[in-house]
Amino acid sequence: MILILGVTASGKGRLAFNLAEHLGGEIISVDSMKVYRRMNIGTAKPSEEARRRINYHLIDVVEPSESFSVGRFLELAGAAIDQVKNRSKPVIAVGGTALYIKALLYGLFDGPARDEQIRLRLKQRAQAEGLDTLYKRLIEIDPAAAQKIHANDLKRIIRALEVYELTGKPISGFQQQWQIPAPILSGINRGHKWTIIGLRREKTVENSRINQRVKNMIEAGLVDEVKSLLAEDKPLSMQARCAIGYAEIIDCLNGKTTLDDAVELIKKNSRRFAKSQRTWFKTFREVHWLDVLPDEPAEKILERTKSLIANG
Repeated sequence: MILILGVTASGKGRLAFNLAEHLGGEIISVDSMKVYRRMNIGTAKPSEEARRRINYHLIDVVEPSESFSVGRFLELAGAAIDQVKNRSKPVIAVGGTALYIKALLYGLFDGPARDEQIRLRLKQRAQAEGLDTLYKRLIEIDPAAAQKIHANDLKRIIRALEVYELTGKPISGFQQQWQIPAPILSGINRGHKWTIIGLRREKTVENSRINQRVKNMIEAGLVDEVKSLLAEDKPLSMQARCAIGYAEIIDCLNGKTTLDDAVELIKKNSRRFAKSQRTWFKTFREVHWLDVLPDEPAEKILERTKSLIANG
């Protein structure tokens, strides 16, 4: 039971693939956007060749017109983990969606139930006044949560505001119960024991890798991918529309910005997202951090990971 985490473009996906090939394992994706079908380039999904060689789970499980929740993730992840373990194969989870990672390790926090009227009103306000209006409100009532939630993450912003309206308390207060003392790490409250490995690079190196990844996505056809998604019969869900890389290109296609400006904004928002990931990851216990050198080859990172696992 191995979990690999790291900020966007850190190389965690490559490490997970190499480790799965070495161990004969299967991969559980812990990513809130790779679940969407046909959203391939902007979410940096593994290649078709990689997916032919390794069995991946929780990729391409819902339509872009659908919403997807952390509760649904836990349901599917639990079933996938059971399937892999029943085949007596190693489980290798990998991703950077901090909320999903935390839920996988500690379970869901005990917050209030959904209120559809509040959610609808907040969604309508976001459509009428812009998502930034809701995010500014979140900063006012719960700066701790705002620091961990990206400004484009409509779903989590609405949930945080919903919790505050229902209880008068910030969502960050409820989430404090996740600070469970080490070494009690049980996945999905079902006794799963994880070895957690984190990839970490110098911030300047991470930013450079993010910028290069965005450049590669544009060259790979991200604009055409977004055009194709917008042309589908069912409209993109708000969750899918707000994904980094998609939201900026949609604005470009709607004439709100130039392509060059959209590309720079994707880079900027991706770097901001990496910053929020680093903030989340600091709260995780028992992470074995690998400090990766700028030009360190993937093979060397794999060898260091294998040694770490072997030594417990």
